[in-house]
Order: sequence, then structure tokens, then C-alpha cells
Amino acid sequence: MKILKSHFWYNKSQRNGIFLLVSIIILFQGFIFFDVFNGEIIEETSDTEVLFLQKQIDSLRGVEIYNRKPKIYPFNPNYITDYKGEQLGMSLDEIDRLLSFRKTNKFVNSKEEFQKITKVSDSLLNQISPYFKFPDWVLEKNSKNKNVSNKFTSKDKINKNKIVLSTTDINEATIEDLMTINGIGLVFSKRIIKYRSKLQGFSFKEQLLEVWGLDKEVADKLWEVFSITKKPNIKKMNVNTMEFKELLKNPYVDYELCKKIFNYRDEVAELQNISELKNIKDFPLDLYDRITLYLQAK
Repeated sequence: MKILKSHFWYNKSQRNGIFLLVSIIILFQGFIFFDVFNGEIIEETSDTEVLFLQKQIDSLRGVEIYNRKPKIYPFNPNYITDYKGEQLGMSLDEIDRLLSFRKTNKFVNSKEEFQKITKVSDSLLNQISPYFKFPDWVLEKNSKNKNVSNKFTSKDKINKNKIVLSTTDINEATIEDLMTINGIGLVFSKRIIKYRSKLQGFSFKEQLLEVWGLDKEVADKLWEVFSITKKPNIKKMNVNTMEFKELLKNPYVDYELCKKIFNYRDEVAELQNISELKNIKDFPLDLYDRITLYLQAK
């Protein structure tokens, strides 16, 4: 024990010196070890392999970038929101122009009209217009308007056999009659007649504009040929005795207005005159004449 003790017994400064020396040796050996292995990897890897691996990395990076891009699916441009417009690359001014146009209850029906309203550049229009998806009736209308000038020359129109209408009364007109009006195809003709049945016949010219999607310009052309020759015979119901569900069948009365009418009827016990409906709070006075086509107070 004395022999071992004489060899391993050092003071504090000597032990620190030995520890520092050992640390330097280990650190130096580590540098040599890593330098050797790095050198071997560099020597064993050829330039061709490096280029091949780099191409693979670039390719994978490109795929990842493509996958991160938002995908565009077919959409109706009339319903572009701020977020959607920004994704498509539209500026805030272009989006605001479209939203302002839509607030007037009008619709964009072609890519040309979309550019006219929004003032987007040709390059952006060419980029996003292939994804525009309009309703079928819009496509039919655009196709008809586009090809009508190519189908017939002015000479052909003169020689073309005149189509004989079965009637000029809008309330008696058939699908074929309505299709003689430029801008009204099969879809619109069916839609007009379906709405006419719902109303039990047109009583006012303005009711035609209530047909979904029908432009005022086309409606004006229709009135140049047709008219309301005879008012429809609408069977009126007594507002004092009719049931809630019966009143809801009125094409101009929704659920909220129906509740207001019934609440008012409960308050006054009985309406003496149908004009009393105007006393109801928030009653749509602009629709009074149309609502009362189906109602009476006795």
C-alpha cells in the first residue's frame, strides 16, 4: 500500500495538471478520428453520385413546394370571397369591384364580363378563367347569343319561315312560344311556366323579373311580343279563417311574415278589411298588391 500510495498521491495542482493533459490528448484524438472518417467519405463519394443525389433532393423539394400550393377547383366567380380572391392572385381593388357589383343583385355571366367588372389583367384572367363554372342556363344563353349571328345571314332571316305563335297572352304561352324570344331557351321557358303556375298566372309585368336568373333586358324583349291579355282567375282565401300552412302557400309570404299576420289576427280578433295588413309592423308594403292577390278579409 505504501508503494502504491507513493505513486498515486499528488497534491491538488498536480492532479489538475494531469487532468488537463488527459483532456487535451482526448480532444486531439477526437479531431484526428473525425477528420479521418470525413476524408474517407469525401474520397469514396464520386462527383456523379453527388450530382445524382442533389437532383433527387431538388426533385423532392419541387414536389413538396407544388403540393403546398393551394389547388384550384371549378367555382362560380360570382361567389368569390376576400380569401378566395387573394388565393387566386386578385388585388383588393379587383375583389372590391366584384363585391360591389354583386351587392346590386347582378351576376357575372362570362369571363369577359368578369374582366370588365374587376379589371383583372389578361394574364390572370387566362390563368383562372378555365376554372370558372357557370350554371347550365348561363352557358346555354351565352352559346345561343354567340352563335346566333353565325347561324343565319340577314338573307336567311328574310327567307326563313315565320314562326306562328299560338298566343300572345303570357298566361297562355307555351314553351315553344316563349323560345321564340332571343335570350330565352328551353331552360328559361320551363322556368317561366313553372313560376307562372306557382303564381296561378302573371297579374303584373314586374312578376316576370321574379323568375330566377332572368335579365330585365330579356324580359323587355318578351313584353314586346307578349302581354297580359286577361288577368288570371285567382281564388282568394279568407285571411280570418285560413290555417297557418295555407297562408304559407302564398308565394309572397314567408314564415316570419306568416307569424306576424296570425299574431295581428289574434290581437284584433278579425280583420274587417284586407288593407288592415298594412298596420302590421314591418309589413312589406311594396308587396301588398301581390300578397293580397290571394287574400281577402271576408
